[in-house]
Amino acid sequence: MNTMTHKGFAARVEYSEEDGCFIGHIAGIRDLIGFHGESVTELRAAFEDAVDDYLETCKKAGREPNHPYSGQFRLRLPPELHARAAMAAETHGKSLNAWVSDVIEKSVSAA
Repeated sequence: MNTMTHKGFAARVEYSEEDGCFIGHIAGIRDLIGFHGESVTELRAAFEDAVDDYLETCKKAGREPNHPYSGQFRLRLPPELHARAAMAAETHGKSLNAWVSDVIEKSVSAA
């Protein structure tokens, strides 16, 4: 999967047939920040401007910008699957956290 990123922010992009342009939003934050462009080049420039403007606006307002993800999430598993995952991690010489991170990385890179 290819993702448009800038300064740690990622874009969610769709094409609007009605408007004849790409429409994007910054993904993974609570604030709604949109941008658009008629070409990929315009879209990228608009995305980068939107991120830069968002960061500057937050700075002027004296507040922290939303960050896409903290790097932490809770996962509930059936106890049997938890045990099997822990054993798989141990056989690979890794902590469960490191092993799960590697498995997720391989999965999203293949998508």
